[in-house]
Formats: sequence, C-alpha cells, structure tokens
Amino acid sequence: MVELRGDLKLALDRAAFARAAGLHPDSWQEEVLRSESKRLLLNCSRQSGKTTIVAALAVHRALYIPRSFCLIFSPSLDQSLEFFRRVADLCHALGIEHVDPEALRKTGMDLRNGSRIEARPGSERTARGRTADLLVIDEAARIEDELYHSLRPMIAVTGGSLVMLSTPAGKRGAFYDAWTAAVGWERYRVTAEVCPRISEAFLEEERASLPSWVYRQEYECSFEETSDQVFTTDMVERAVTSEVKPLFETG
Repeated sequence: MVELRGDLKLALDRAAFARAAGLHPDSWQEEVLRSESKRLLLNCSRQSGKTTIVAALAVHRALYIPRSFCLIFSPSLDQSLEFFRRVADLCHALGIEHVDPEALRKTGMDLRNGSRIEARPGSERTARGRTADLLVIDEAARIEDELYHSLRPMIAVTGGSLVMLSTPAGKRGAFYDAWTAAVGWERYRVTAEVCPRISEAFLEEERASLPSWVYRQEYECSFEETSDQVFTTDMVERAVTSEVKPLFETG
C-alpha cells in the first residue's frame, strides 16, 4: 500500500517524479514540470538543463498515460541520439522493467503499457504522417520553418502538447516568431546566471573570450542579428511604412 501511495504521488507530481529519477530540479525546472500548459517555450542558456527536464516530461507522460506517443525532433541525428540518451538514463534510474527490452532502440523505446518515445532528426520530407500526444522540438531556433509547419498537425487529433526548447539563433524562424509574437504559449527564459551548475568564473572567461553578441545569445538568451545578415531586423522594420505604397503587390 505504501508503494501504491508513492506511485500515485509520482503520477500527480512531475517534480517529485523527477527527484525520484535522481534529478534535483532548479526552481524554473520545477515550474516547467508542474505546468498544465499545452504550449511551452523554453528559451534557455546553453547547459542550463533544458534537455534533461523536457526528457523528464516525456518519460512521465509515457509511464503514466498508457498508449501515449511522445515524439521528439532535433535538427540532426547526433542531437536526437543525445536527447534520447537523457530519456534512457531516466528510465534506467526509475527501473528498466518499465521498458520492453526487445523494443529498446538507439533513438526510441516501447514501454510495457503500450506507450512509445521516439527521437528523430528533423526533415520535412520524413516528418509527415505521424500522430503524437506530446511533440517536442529540440533546438527549435535551428530547425527550418517548413519542418515546424509540417510538425504542428501531428497533435491536431490528439489535442496533444507542444514543447519547443532552444538557445536563440538570430531574429528569424519559428522559434523567434513564437517567442516574440505568437499567442497561447507559456514562456520561460533561463539565463546562465540563474543556473547553479555554471560558475561565475566560467562566465567571466566566456565574456572575455567570445564576441559580445555571441555571449549574449549563448548565455543571456538574447535574440541577436545573425552573422550573415546584411540588414539588421531593426533596419528592415524602420524601412517599412504604411504611408508608402509598395512597388509590387502580391495576391
């Protein structure tokens, strides 16, 4: 009976579940774990723990909602492998008996309750035709808009959840648009300064070693102009006015 009560607590409290898996969530990570929102945007510093905490969300859902499908997309195969490694580590910490050993793959697993977790590299051509209960877009600032647009319909029928996590990569793309303009998202901005695992001494070294815009992007979650951009976003916005009729009209 004690085990049943403990299992019920873990089912209802994702932060307690993460601690049971050996994690020690930061305050912002606990907020993410306890969020009831179906649309999460995590704009986070490098090495802040964003991948680990989203992996915990996926494992929790797979364990406690039978026959659910958690689908994770990353820009590359290496990133997919790394993300799934976090998922597998959590499953091992909780007890691998939850997983069907015959269905444990390098980038996916089937659980005994019928749930699945898959981590895949992003490609618009191969992303179609799937239905997900939890859709995770890893390194979302670096995926192509076409892929993002093809992924969203995957949760249309299930009414599933969508999580985008990334460090910024310029003032463009679906992640930037969602962070700055789109409605319906619950947003989290996590800079390196609030991460207890990143020392101030290391950040001082990075400030001295990196171009200032790179430091702001990688550690302060700032959307900077991209290195190949001839005209800044601000220049383009100031050049457009409703008082001047465009030379060419579409439609």
